[in-house]
Amino acid sequence: MQPGRPQRARGVGRLRTKASAGRTRLDTFYQEGCAKIRLPETFEAGMEAVLINTSGGLTGGDVVDWSFGAGEGTRLTLTTQACEKIYKASADTATVSTTITVAAGARVDWLPQETILFDRASLTRSLDVELAEDAEFLAVEAVLFGRKAMGEAMTAGLFRDRWRIRRQGRLVHAEEARFEGEVADLTARQAVLAGAGAFATLLYCGPQAEALLPQMRALFGDAVAGASHWQDKLVARVSAADGFALRKILIPVISHLRKGASLPKVWTL
Repeated sequence: MQPGRPQRARGVGRLRTKASAGRTRLDTFYQEGCAKIRLPETFEAGMEAVLINTSGGLTGGDVVDWSFGAGEGTRLTLTTQACEKIYKASADTATVSTTITVAAGARVDWLPQETILFDRASLTRSLDVELAEDAEFLAVEAVLFGRKAMGEAMTAGLFRDRWRIRRQGRLVHAEEARFEGEVADLTARQAVLAGAGAFATLLYCGPQAEALLPQMRALFGDAVAGASHWQDKLVARVSAADGFALRKILIPVISHLRKGASLPKVWTL
């Protein structure tokens, strides 16, 4: 660290799974800096990994790099210990990069808890996924523009989110989200979020995409949400007034996309 330069958080986490005796087992494990991974005991055949940022939040200049791989025939659920808080940045942007590979016959559920953006926060985030021909992948990312219950709001700042999903090297999903500058004015627009303080993107890639769609739409009910299916991909967007309202919508929908399985326990702690 250079003299006079603020200390920044750095974290690297790596995890790979393999199949053994009908269960998902640990193959590779590495953690460095503020990035920690914990593996709760489970009686199921799959593995659950809880990601922890021990710095307590991110601000400008912080960097976290996650990499995960599900071996053939394994099941891996990835979640976070708590909501990731992105604080005011005096300079630079926080960077979070996630890379996931899913081998033949494997499934990964990417289920981090909500990201909370405080006023003047700056975050650049990316998700890169490589799927085998018959692999399944579920991703849910929720974003809160401040905490309404605490009287907080993100009026200005930067949030950039980049997703690239490939199946056998072929791009099957790409999206970019960018909120920059006067964020509150942008999200107030009818064509953006119409004043909603929270939103989420849900993506499922796999053979059950078409079959999952009708019940998913039914579970959304009167929520401000939409879902579409094409080929082996299901994409949904949902917005709500605040994080509490959004979570009430998301929990039954995520359980449905997980074939009735409940959410990781840390979501309810």
